[in-house]
Amino acid sequence: MAAFFEEWIDRFRAARDRLIADPAFQRWSLANPLTRAIARRRARAALDLTAGFVYSQVLFACARLKLFDQLIDGPLTSGEIASRLALSEDATRRLLDAAASLDLAERRSGGRYGLGQLGAAFAGNRAALSLVEHQPLLYADLADPVALLRGERRARLADYWPYSDLTQPKSLGDEPVAPYSALMAASQPMVAQEALDAYDITQHSRLMDVGGGEGVFLAAAAERAPQLQLTLFDLPAVAERARARLDAAGLLSRAEISGGDFLRDALPQGADVVTLIRIVHDHDDESALTLLRNVRKALAPGATLLIIEAMSGVKGAEPLDAYYGFYTLAMGRGEPRRVEEIEALLTQAGFGEFRLLQNALPTLTSILVAKAA
Repeated sequence: MAAFFEEWIDRFRAARDRLIADPAFQRWSLANPLTRAIARRRARAALDLTAGFVYSQVLFACARLKLFDQLIDGPLTSGEIASRLALSEDATRRLLDAAASLDLAERRSGGRYGLGQLGAAFAGNRAALSLVEHQPLLYADLADPVALLRGERRARLADYWPYSDLTQPKSLGDEPVAPYSALMAASQPMVAQEALDAYDITQHSRLMDVGGGEGVFLAAAAERAPQLQLTLFDLPAVAERARARLDAAGLLSRAEISGGDFLRDALPQGADVVTLIRIVHDHDDESALTLLRNVRKALAPGATLLIIEAMSGVKGAEPLDAYYGFYTLAMGRGEPRRVEEIEALLTQAGFGEFRLLQNALPTLTSILVAKAA
């Protein structure tokens, strides 16, 4: 019965696709009052797909020129804005009109421009702006997506993440790890807030953040749970950056910081909760399984693992498959995975009792809880 139903659904969808592709049906659906709203929504979605790169470049220009900073205190005329951005007034009006069409800016009285609602959201979110300013690296690699898919060109984004194709990533010094460590640190606060709002970290005594970068998540967790002891494990050069940050935050007395390669070296013992934040989807299945098994060896039965990253197929976050699918392709390793695919890897590594938490912004991250078996 199930096979018959699936076959019927496939035939129905094939007929639907042929109908939607028919130009005569498209004209009819726009003329028919009952279907016009649906047809217009599809046309708008098609426009957004076609023009999406331009939208992103408008946002990037606003971020690079610090337009939101200029408008945060109130609306200005195009001439005032032009002077502050070091652009001609014609160019400034072009940017402002484009930004207004995307709700990044807003036309106000007296020919002035203020922040749009999206622009105001970006103005208050430095972490999001840091990611926006990072995007040109990816855009350059996507200039010829077919060549990227065929493996005919090496993506420049892979050079930004220098550990991704090294056999000995521990040999990296501070200079090559600084750019990506700074990006992760700048964008981590919003992920930390989302995860810590969804999961009560105060129930634990020691948290180990594997691949913990500069310690931003540990610092956020320490603020939520003053009794929590901290452990961070990352590449030696990155771990030293974490040491400096946690020292400046007055947290070094609560922290154990270790440098190493989490795919090859034993992890510190004693944590009752481990976090992997934007780590698993950066690795292929073999490496991800190696990592998860290494984490399991460091944990006592019943200890908790939190995987915090964007996951494929999560309701409300479906377009992330497009973004992370091509981002990891350009990066040279990894892939977005469905929750059940991550759970399958976790099962092989010795984990169980899986639970996907409900959180406010699945477009930002998902949180999967697992227990060491």
